[in-house]
Amino acid sequence: MNTARAAEEARVRRIVYLGGLHPPGAALSPHLASRKQVGDVFLASRVPAVVFQAAVVIGSGSASFEMLRYLTERLPVMVTPRWVRNRVQPIAVRDVVRYLVEAVGLPEGINRAFDVGGPDVLTYRDMMLRYAAVAGLRPRRVVGVPVLTPKLSSHWVNLVTPVPRSIAAPLIESLVHEVVCREDDVLRLLPGPLTGYDRAVGLALARIRAGDVETRWSNASVPGAPSDPLPTDPGWSGGSSYVDLRERRTHAPPDRLWAVVEGIGGEHGWYSFPLAWAVRGWADRLVGGVGLRRGRRDARRLHVGEALDWWRVEEVERGRLLRLRAEMRVPGRAWLELRVADDGRGGSTYRQRAVFVPRGLAGHLYWWLVWPFHGLVFGGMVRNITSEAELTSEFRKS
Repeated sequence: MNTARAAEEARVRRIVYLGGLHPPGAALSPHLASRKQVGDVFLASRVPAVVFQAAVVIGSGSASFEMLRYLTERLPVMVTPRWVRNRVQPIAVRDVVRYLVEAVGLPEGINRAFDVGGPDVLTYRDMMLRYAAVAGLRPRRVVGVPVLTPKLSSHWVNLVTPVPRSIAAPLIESLVHEVVCREDDVLRLLPGPLTGYDRAVGLALARIRAGDVETRWSNASVPGAPSDPLPTDPGWSGGSSYVDLRERRTHAPPDRLWAVVEGIGGEHGWYSFPLAWAVRGWADRLVGGVGLRRGRRDARRLHVGEALDWWRVEEVERGRLLRLRAEMRVPGRAWLELRVADDGRGGSTYRQRAVFVPRGLAGHLYWWLVWPFHGLVFGGMVRNITSEAELTSEFRKS
């Protein structure tokens, strides 16, 4: 009510609100009832309001989508409550954003709620199975049982996903209702193509599939599409990823440190426990991977697209950044990023980041199995790369 009153006092021309789709006349969950009540307050104010009522929004950062994503990716077999067979009309985040923006241009005097949804009406079970197909996961088995209450379900979601129970509980309580559009008047007033469920999921996964690790795992840029992750999204959104980040200052100048970084791999090795790297390479070859046999084309210079042992050079900013994408056989996607920065005092800072995006439960298990060795392997790399740069700097001075 405070927002509605403030809008009246400020003489706002229109309020646009995104609420929740709900069945008429049903006893709503507290979550859905609250969203409906907010919409009703806006519609009852003296400021014309447009209230869009949506079910599950498909896109990175949407709590409903993130819950579905994590459950599907982490559980090849799911024991589920009866509500997974309820019908849902999901909508892509890009379509929601379009409606919110274009609502500004609706004719004056419109003061009403609109049901909004995508072109597909699915069960929650269908949504999980189709997510798995789009994401390239093995087919999931969904087994329904009658004894799982919403409260028990929310505890289970909290246990197997990073979505907090405080968020999962109200969402699950809302899923006991079938949420399908009862009218489609918005299509007449705001016409335009709608995004199907499979395409919406594909858009949400596109950045990870493309290997755009920089945009996904840093605050470096503004995303180009509504389906992309935002730096302001909660930490549990955007799908699972694991990061090993290490940094060390050195008195070696940036050019000497970069020379060591760009010379990595091949005959120079990886500056950390050669036996561990060799064993990993042999293991990769045993399962049909490339191993360490590819070496490198040039001992001193790297170029985008080149092979480097079991890595592929994905990006080179000469003197600053080397990003490698793993081509070894692992249940997920992996990158290794090496950065050099001038510290402004004649020395430099070396920053090393390993990123792993798991695929399914096997991917999560893989990360935690190799995690104890990261201190030895990645920690050794940081120490030895900076030490090598310092040695070559001292040699040049002498």
